[in-house]
Amino acid sequence: MNFKISVLCVLFSSLAFAQTSVSGYVFEDTNGNAVKDKKEKGISSVAVSNGIEVTLTDKNGRYALPVYGDHTIFVIKPADYRTKTDANNLPKFYYHHKPNGSPADFKYKGTAPTGKLPAEVNFALYSTKENKDFQILVFGDPQPYTLKEIDYFRRGIINEVKNNKKNAVFGISLGDLVGDDLSMHPHYIAAVKELGLPWYNVIGNHDMNFDAKEDPFSDETFEENFGPANYAFNYGNVHFMVLDDILYPDPRDGKGYWGGFREDQLKFIQNNLKLVPKDKLIVVAFHIQMMPERDGDDHFRMEDRKRLFELLKPFENVLMMSAHTHKQTQIFYTRGEGWEGAAALHEYNVGTTSGDWYSGTADATGVPASVMRDGTYRGYSFIDFKDNKYSIQYKAAGHPDEFQISLYVPKVIASRRNSARIAANFFMGSKNDLVEYRVDAGEWKPMAYTETMDPSFLQSVLRWDTGTELLQGRRPSNPEDSKHLWMAAFPGKLALGKHRLQVRATDRYGRIHTAEQEFEVKEPNPVP
Repeated sequence: MNFKISVLCVLFSSLAFAQTSVSGYVFEDTNGNAVKDKKEKGISSVAVSNGIEVTLTDKNGRYALPVYGDHTIFVIKPADYRTKTDANNLPKFYYHHKPNGSPADFKYKGTAPTGKLPAEVNFALYSTKENKDFQILVFGDPQPYTLKEIDYFRRGIINEVKNNKKNAVFGISLGDLVGDDLSMHPHYIAAVKELGLPWYNVIGNHDMNFDAKEDPFSDETFEENFGPANYAFNYGNVHFMVLDDILYPDPRDGKGYWGGFREDQLKFIQNNLKLVPKDKLIVVAFHIQMMPERDGDDHFRMEDRKRLFELLKPFENVLMMSAHTHKQTQIFYTRGEGWEGAAALHEYNVGTTSGDWYSGTADATGVPASVMRDGTYRGYSFIDFKDNKYSIQYKAAGHPDEFQISLYVPKVIASRRNSARIAANFFMGSKNDLVEYRVDAGEWKPMAYTETMDPSFLQSVLRWDTGTELLQGRRPSNPEDSKHLWMAAFPGKLALGKHRLQVRATDRYGRIHTAEQEFEVKEPNPVP
């Protein structure tokens, strides 16, 4: 029989399995062979986990952990060390202990039987100097369903990032690495490998084994291809914690999935954070966003969110990152949402590399433009860390770094009784940001934050519905209200002729972003 740790194992492990243990060393691999040789010293005070318990190595670098059934044992990389990466730039910081292997009847295979535990499970680390000021790359939902879409991902994202990595030291993809067909994982891995950076991965709802009858088995193929679905590591003064926040099958009815955590995952989070200094920045990466998008939306189990918030409360600096929605939103939790920390808790719901699922007509690179339903352009993000603080910059694929605002400005307006409106979609914006406009270098005036459909994106979708011939590509999804849109009326008494509209947005980090566009004022053309 194939066993894997589950909620019942956590609560009643003595009834389910005869407890054994795993032990070994975390050591500095000075000769690079990934084997602990006699002269190689252990490293003290390094965290190691079985996915539930977390322990620190002793003065000799030795650890010991209980084993109840199937586990993935992993080291939590400390700052100023690196783990080995494989030929695909995937970090190798774990050991699968699955004596009987993954379920044999799954459509997509997992881990082959590993047999008995070895006498020691050792983890090699390599000393390196990590700057506390560093940068990472973040991808949301590559989600290719076909080899053609892998090609879109490579041409539209990978080829650009290869020449625009800036100072990124590693990258992370926030789930939905592929679209249900898990045999596509190697193609995704091969594409990301081209970036030449260590790359961490989060499981998404489209990366799961749908054959699973219980949630702990839903990540078997992901684990074989990428390692544990729940893990942590440190870089500089930042502690990263990666979590699987998808319950499959949905425990309410056994169908579909639900956002949330199992009890063993919450125990891991608790045990892990106990050992993290309170002055560190905590970055929590998961796939499904935790804030309901609308009234009555119960896509996430709120008691699990509440427990996570309680565990994060002692930390002054926290950033959460999610993807999944194929939109981009800055979410801020306060007491009204159950967050009791000193400042609002920020969840960055990241725009996706696949945009609106590779829809729309082709852009300049020959890849579907894939503008998202909220008007955000397909792209990726850079996060800059300075000690235990962070700032984020979004990069629209195929556009200059400065393209942070998409404008909707009517090309021509009447000089009198004009009801036309200007719209500015500030991709990284939130309702707390200041967005202003002016005409012809006049006085700056505030624009009004408005949650409505982006008129430019609406116009692009209507092209598909009003034409008499099908456009090349696939019709985009229907527009939805944007959470980063500002609108304003044209000022009155504009002279006939051409004018220049300018918009500037001041983001939460104090940076100013600008955009501008021309329009023309003409005499009204009344009906005779």
